[in-house]
Amino acid sequence: MELCEQITAQIEPSLTNMGYEIVRVVLRGGDVRTLQVMAERLDRRDMTVDDCEAISKMVSALLDVSDPIPGRWTLEVSSPGIDRPLVRLNDYERFAGFEAKIETVHDIGGRRRFKGQLLGLGETPNTVLLNFEGNKVAFEFDNILKAKLILTDELIKKQQH
Repeated sequence: MELCEQITAQIEPSLTNMGYEIVRVVLRGGDVRTLQVMAERLDRRDMTVDDCEAISKMVSALLDVSDPIPGRWTLEVSSPGIDRPLVRLNDYERFAGFEAKIETVHDIGGRRRFKGQLLGLGETPNTVLLNFEGNKVAFEFDNILKAKLILTDELIKKQQH
């Protein structure tokens, strides 16, 4: 199991009990590595500085005990923001109807970067649908390298409600 997956498995139960859901955990390199924990509230209300502080204290306490990261590192806790990354399969269903960018691991029709309206999940398991230039394109979830929402007026309006 990859280090970020181990850390996620270790901190997720406590964060869930606190009312948060992990969006992603990333460890970035450098002389002093940075562990980024991106989370959101289970009730889908806006994250506050107090939320990030509470998560930071809990994660720090848990990782101080297990010490899974060799060497020096810092912790960064953040919310996903409006133009959030799409990292879980259910993110594509949840944000269907909004504009997104998707980059794939392997080419689809000679390209790896797509921009269009999310159409949710396909009929086959682990398939994501996107309206790309008027065509419905299906992506195997495992072929998605990275994806994120595009900041639009419609997305801003949804976040305000």
